Amino acid sequence: MSRYVVKGGVALQGTVEAAANKNAVLPIMAATLLTDEECVLTNVPQITDVVVMGKLLRELGARVDGLGSKEVRICCADVRESTLNPHLVKKLRASVTLLAPMVTRHRHVRTHYPGGCVIGRRDIGTHLDALAAMGASIREVDDEYEITADRLTGANVFLDEASVTATENTVMAACLADGRTVIKHAACEPHVEDFCRFLVKMGAQVSGIGSNIIQVDGTTELHGATHRISTDHVDMGTFAVAAALTGGDVIIKNFVPEHFELIGLVLQRMGVRLEIGEGTLHVLPSELVATRKIATDPWPGFPTDLASAMIVLATQASGTTLIHDWMYEGRMFFIDKLVSMGANIILCDPHRCVVTGPTRLRKGTVYSPDLRAGAALVLAGLVACGTSEIHDVELVERGYENFVDRLSALGARIEKVD
Repeated sequence: MSRYVVKGGVALQGTVEAAANKNAVLPIMAATLLTDEECVLTNVPQITDVVVMGKLLRELGARVDGLGSKEVRICCADVRESTLNPHLVKKLRASVTLLAPMVTRHRHVRTHYPGGCVIGRRDIGTHLDALAAMGASIREVDDEYEITADRLTGANVFLDEASVTATENTVMAACLADGRTVIKHAACEPHVEDFCRFLVKMGAQVSGIGSNIIQVDGTTELHGATHRISTDHVDMGTFAVAAALTGGDVIIKNFVPEHFELIGLVLQRMGVRLEIGEGTLHVLPSELVATRKIATDPWPGFPTDLASAMIVLATQASGTTLIHDWMYEGRMFFIDKLVSMGANIILCDPHRCVVTGPTRLRKGTVYSPDLRAGAALVLAGLVACGTSEIHDVELVERGYENFVDRLSALGARIEKVD
């Protein structure tokens, strides 16, 4: 296992490009199963989750060229296998988005319960209910699922939660189904919009993109398409927090203002000085202050994936901040690591913590429990006194592209040690 060695106390300076959205590219890769023609994806983030999804597609019989580069070409014409590799499925939560296109393609799919970060048990019942409403039969034995459908049929589907991946699975199931499907309580995050736009390029009849009611009229076939993956607002937010924490002066390129409205509002309430330019976000040296409460919510609410970083930011803000993430019961189970570095945090329950700052963080040797917590611990290392070590950084590299290189380019003293 690898670790990051971080020497804190340096104010970040310079320009960094926000990476592409991992939560967009993974379901888009899954959607290539809906056609036999080649699909070309550009601005692909160079992260390990993309590699795992590519390997899953290859094991099914797809041709995947350019894996690990910024341009990936996928052709599923020779896909014959209908059982997903359980070893790879356990590594990737987004493997669940393969269910609908595989059922559409083969009328059958067998898979294990999806893996990914341990931030709480994330049920796939919403996915299964949607597929069942469209005519699929589901058999579950332990943590294995077998889904079959002679033909999927359009239906009115009300999702019991605004799940991103369940929305994406339902849209894919509807693209080649008979008739019209109306999906209510759909997720409408920027990466869901990007995913739907890719399907439209393939010839899918999708309307209501960006809203919580999506309508899909089934068609007979889809074709190949070329698509550029959109920018990741969580990546933008992470680097903005890194700059603010260290008292830095950083310009973030590839900035999308409409994806950053609430994130920017919360940061400004905490004293972070922001200037928005043409495709750029300028984070200026700031005096951080606490805000009464930060609560996560589905889009357009504050993203759960930034909750961990905001906890670290609050340790350097003057005053007390309550942070509430009701979505995942394991999100805050890295707080003990921050406390060991000197943070003043009270964990109220699995979903809430109270952070009082500013506190002078000291160096620490900590282990990353999940992707977002690992990145947050790196941020803590940037502002801590002395040299910190963050272990199990493979989890961080599941979602952050060239994290060490991009931080180093801003002056951070960080290196990866294998």
